Amino acid sequence: MPLRSTRAPKLAHPKPRDGGLNGSPTHLLHRANQCVAELCLRQVPGDLTPRQYTVLLTLAGNDGLSHAGLIERTGIDRSTISDIVQRMVKKGLLHRRRTRKDARTYAITMTEDGWLALEAAQPIMQRIDGQILENLPLRSRDAFLRDLSRIVMHLACTNGTGA
Repeated sequence: MPLRSTRAPKLAHPKPRDGGLNGSPTHLLHRANQCVAELCLRQVPGDLTPRQYTVLLTLAGNDGLSHAGLIERTGIDRSTISDIVQRMVKKGLLHRRRTRKDARTYAITMTEDGWLALEAAQPIMQRIDGQILENLPLRSRDAFLRDLSRIVMHLACTNGTGA
């Protein structure tokens, strides 16, 4: 059996020190997400994650949504939304009950503790959003949000998530 070479192939351009990661949108979006999660962990009371906050914020205007409704409005995938809802029910932030129209479907509502958690988290999450945007020149912030939304919409449509 011939031995495989462990030598890296010659590249047309020298490899940057960071391996090119700072030019990778995939890596940078992942790192930004990690940074936001860490900020939330340190600042938001009750161990509320960014996705849990998203669920509370979504339900605040749409109490009684089904899992499918949450998926449609948040873009969070089915297995993740199920896990998030289950954890939030255990924390006492959400309540699930079967709907009368379809016994297979749950209506998800916020509990009083859920409303209190949202009320406590909202100004902190707005401050975190501000921390993210303050790193950009004022004139670039709207364009950044617009471009980020465009990327999300394109990828959601391409992947069939419809977010």
